[in-house]
Amino acid sequence: MDDWKSKLTPDEYKVMREKGTEEPFSGKYLKTDAKGTYACKACGNELFKSDAKFDSGTGWPSFDNPANVENLKLEEDNSFNMHRTEVKCAKCDAHLGHVFDDGVTETGKRYCINSICLDLKENLS
Repeated sequence: MDDWKSKLTPDEYKVMREKGTEEPFSGKYLKTDAKGTYACKACGNELFKSDAKFDSGTGWPSFDNPANVENLKLEEDNSFNMHRTEVKCAKCDAHLGHVFDDGVTETGKRYCINSICLDLKENLS
């Protein structure tokens, strides 16, 4: 999409289109415990349910399971001399963060996601 710069703020663009990272412990959703669904801020694709969120102590919102695995795209990332797995939105290809196999829940996964990439659709009931 050629008009990402017009649809996203400069900070959102840096993270979602240029694979940047927000500062740790700075994100809007780090401490949020509201119930609902986290969607991709760029396209609205459903990514994670709030009941999959946990405090990993890493400085970014962490989830142990996607809402629908088909809504995420995982790619090998060897940037910065590290071997990681990048998490992208399957619908709009936005960079969201990384997934690690060091989670403390039953799944063993830690989807470490930048708050700036997320939009929480709260359950109002």
